[in-house]
Formats: sequence, structure tokens, C-alpha cells
Amino acid sequence: MNNRVHRIRSGELDGYAAISDGTVGSKKLWMGMVENPPLSSTDNHHHGDSEAGIYVVSGHPVFVFHDGTQGVRLAGEPGDFFLVPPFVPHREENPDPNEAAVVVIARTTQEPIKISVPELYQLRETDAD
Repeated sequence: MNNRVHRIRSGELDGYAAISDGTVGSKKLWMGMVENPPLSSTDNHHHGDSEAGIYVVSGHPVFVFHDGTQGVRLAGEPGDFFLVPPFVPHREENPDPNEAAVVVIARTTQEPIKISVPELYQLRETDAD
């Protein structure tokens, strides 16, 4: 049983995982910090049945997804929050040539689910089945 409050100092991060089953025994929550280098982009992907909450610590990341008609780019700045619902294809970009984008991510699964997809598309009800 996990019956105490845990503190994870920034220097104690396991890779980028801060709160997980492996670090402090969390069973339903995963949290970590990710630094996206200048001029970087992830591939198009989704996180399966995991929801992801994202908090922008520094920099100006851009989250890209498809709304069924066109690609949508949501630019973030420090203090912004984003929600990526389960199965929604997206990618993260950092278009800044000089500054890294640092975000804190919380997920509803322990597994590092990242399913690459060839292109962005709008999620339909049948896609999540």
C-alpha cells in the first residue's frame, strides 16, 4: 500500500518520468517532463486509450492535429495547458530556432504508448474501438 506523500526532486528524474509505478508506486497516473529541442518535431502519433494533459513550462511548443477539414496548429506559451484525448493523432513541434520547449505531461496509463501514424486525420467514433 502506498500511504505517504512523495517528493521527486528534478535531479532525481528517471529519464523523463517523475511519477510512475516504477518511481513512487503510482498505479493510475504517470507524469514526466519533456524538453523539445529547438527546431524539432515528433512524428505523427497517438497515445492509444491514454489521455494526456500537458502544461507548458517554457518555450513555445505547437500541437498539430486534424479537424476533419484541415490541419490545425495550436501554439502554446508558458502557463498554457493542453488536453490530448485518447486515440487523437497529433504531433508536437518546436519551431523556435533558439529556445527549447519544456512541458510537463500527465497520462492516465503507465505504459509509454506512442503509436506512429503516417498522417494526421480526424478521429471518428469507430477509430477508438
